[in-house]
Amino acid sequence: MLAFFGLLTVVCVVGLLLARLASPIVALVLVPLVAGLVYGFSPEAMSTFFGDGLARVMQVATMFIFAIIFFGVLQDTGFFRPFINGLIRVTGGNVVYVAVGTTLVGACAHLDGAGATTFLLTVPALLPLYLRLGMSRYLLLMLLATGAGIANMLPWAGPLGRAAAVTGIEVTELWRPLIPVQLAGIALLAVLAVFLGLRERRRIAAAGSPEQAVLEADGTHITHVDGAGKATRPQAAPELSEEEQELLRPRLIWLNAAIFLAVLTVLVAGILPAAYTFMIGLSVLLTCNYRSIDEQMKRVRSHSGPALLMGAIILSAGSFLGVLDGSGMLKAMAEALVDFLPSSAVSMLHIVIGFFGLPLELVLNTDAYYFGLLPVVLQVVEPVGVTPQATVYAMIIGNIIGTFISPFSPAMWLALGLAQADIGRHIRYSLLTMWAFSIAVFGIGWALGLF
Repeated sequence: MLAFFGLLTVVCVVGLLLARLASPIVALVLVPLVAGLVYGFSPEAMSTFFGDGLARVMQVATMFIFAIIFFGVLQDTGFFRPFINGLIRVTGGNVVYVAVGTTLVGACAHLDGAGATTFLLTVPALLPLYLRLGMSRYLLLMLLATGAGIANMLPWAGPLGRAAAVTGIEVTELWRPLIPVQLAGIALLAVLAVFLGLRERRRIAAAGSPEQAVLEADGTHITHVDGAGKATRPQAAPELSEEEQELLRPRLIWLNAAIFLAVLTVLVAGILPAAYTFMIGLSVLLTCNYRSIDEQMKRVRSHSGPALLMGAIILSAGSFLGVLDGSGMLKAMAEALVDFLPSSAVSMLHIVIGFFGLPLELVLNTDAYYFGLLPVVLQVVEPVGVTPQATVYAMIIGNIIGTFISPFSPAMWLALGLAQADIGRHIRYSLLTMWAFSIAVFGIGWALGLF
């Protein structure tokens, strides 16, 4: 009966999230509360479950709040813009270079961990170049999504934080073994981009287009040159608003780079907890860039919405996991699943799910995958000797490349709108290629002994 209540709780939470009938906060808080009370647990017991669950995720929630504000302020200063414009400028009008540059632009733009920012920075800048070269906008979306997917393994990006909340393992401890996977993934993606660029160049040549594009030296204007060599009026990238211009700190780019690298160094080395590191980093960043107290608080307020939303979701997940774990529902579900599965399949369950992780993005959103599926898999495989870290790595590496192909990703809908693209064509164009690439990255993780 306990296993049945646990399964019903997970199914209801996942179903509500998939059908968009409830927000993650509402589903993660109310469904396990009702299930626990109906089963017969007292309010005192539910309070204990809640306290235990909250203690597991407090560090992660704090880290997310300050990390999102830190990278938001860094974005305000214009820190990432020269790198992205530089990559765009270097690609010029060569289709293969443009494809390779797009992957690097996607990964760099996602260093702040925010999908919406990634596409707002990259799609308006790159789409005119793609259209002038006759390249497919769906290739643009696929390369950006794949590059951002690799960068999405960063500890402040979301999935790793959710996994840390579920397992109780420090997020930077989970991240460090993933760094070689990310570096190898970026190199592998560059190779894939060369292949896709060559294929796209053949497609354009077969279409008989005599047109080409050249990028002016400032990296922001595209001049159209027709077959007779006649240039048309340049098309400018979207201009920054007056308020955004006032926030830029181009003279402090090297100081901001030092702060950024210092924060990354402390995170990788594990010198301080991630939450404390971002608290310190944000304080230094605000002090160095915006001297007025009013300016500093305005920058914090401007990014507090996304930060508090992610923090609230993580805390709600702590409530959900606290009830499922403390009540014994997770353990009961795991025991029932072990009885159902062949004994030979139990120890490989995390690998099987990781292998199919990308297609699962089409039916499970991020919260459902990490807060609904991951806890059950952990309970199933841990008794047969699979460590929580191995389970997390298999499920994250197998799934994360597909983050921005999922119809449950709000950032993907933003990208589709900016590129004036159709979701059905995006999925048909990208799914098999991205899944094949995901399996290759999955193989890298397996070869490194992470599973």
